[in-house]
Amino acid sequence: MSTVHETAALLPDPVRLRAHLRALALLDSTISDDPRFCSYSFDTGWGPGVEAALMENGSGDDFSVLFTPAGVLIRGFDHESEMSPYGTDDEQVWPGVIDEVPAALRPLLDDPAFCDEGIDAPRITACLWQETDDTTWRTGSAISFPADVEDPDGSGFLFPLLTDRSPEAVQAHFQDHYERPVPLDAIRHVLAGRALTPAICAALNPAAFSDDALLHRIAAHPEVASYLSCDGEIDLARTDPIESIVLPNGLPVEPVAGCNAGGTHYLCGPAARDGSRPVLYTDSEGRASLIAESLAEALTLAVVLPSWHDALAGFRPPVLGSDHLVDHPDHPAVRDHLLAALRLPPATEEQVLGRLLATAARTVPDGFLPSVCGEEDSAFEPMLEPSAG
Repeated sequence: MSTVHETAALLPDPVRLRAHLRALALLDSTISDDPRFCSYSFDTGWGPGVEAALMENGSGDDFSVLFTPAGVLIRGFDHESEMSPYGTDDEQVWPGVIDEVPAALRPLLDDPAFCDEGIDAPRITACLWQETDDTTWRTGSAISFPADVEDPDGSGFLFPLLTDRSPEAVQAHFQDHYERPVPLDAIRHVLAGRALTPAICAALNPAAFSDDALLHRIAAHPEVASYLSCDGEIDLARTDPIESIVLPNGLPVEPVAGCNAGGTHYLCGPAARDGSRPVLYTDSEGRASLIAESLAEALTLAVVLPSWHDALAGFRPPVLGSDHLVDHPDHPAVRDHLLAALRLPPATEEQVLGRLLATAARTVPDGFLPSVCGEEDSAFEPMLEPSAG
């Protein structure tokens, strides 16, 4: 028989449990094609001083893990369990499940999110807790479980990724849930608490970060398109370059956006369904540079480091970006909102600057410095200059 008693013995300490639940939410939101259908989520602002890790499988089963200054409370609900309030004669919580919850944590169960209209009891079949000054997970000690039921309170069904936190178990879950392969190395990367990168995101869900998916996402968020066309200087409505260009490496180029200063962004290489291509930028003064290995990287660059042109001219922090921050003191909040809307991973200025410089350095040796079609001696000049200190 699997019950909360067995679950309690397998749970990690609250710090590790929180990190694991945040990783599950991050994995789910990255692997999923539509965030509305994610099972796992993590809300850092559930209530004053309260963070909530949530799971809802869409079939009536859910759990919440509430992290508070007083401790952690785990509430699970298996709608088919005989211990459901809906399955009892008096429509109350099964005896013993929450009777011993400490007074400091008990009010959490009264949250309207855990109570259904028309029933005077929280929606719960399994409950565990650990107070801040404790080191052991607690459960109801006097629960009389229904006889001859393998998983009477649903804890075995609800919490498998909390008791077996191995990368292999997490991989198996998401592959079964989304019915497609999910690379184990990418799972390990996220579970280890390392930051998401465009490469890891693309590995977890190539379709979500393809050129077409990102362009559709921008079209669905007018505020994102507005920012990109102004501060980001990626105006998707401007796809008519001043002149046609060719690349020494023979790759085709597709103009995807322009900017107010007369520059053009190109996707380099043949278009492929669910694929991505390097991004080349040419300005109106005959200069050019690769700026990103994919459209996802280019959008991240435009959002996180709007002054990336200055970076190619040799400027570095703290001078780099200082003028923009003075004019736009709300940029950090805007940045986070835009990245979330685009479903792009968080990134720091240092990270995007490093990627920009590494990519720009490939422009000449890898044959990405263009020339004007049909004109001799018309090669553009590289935009990347030595550091100005």
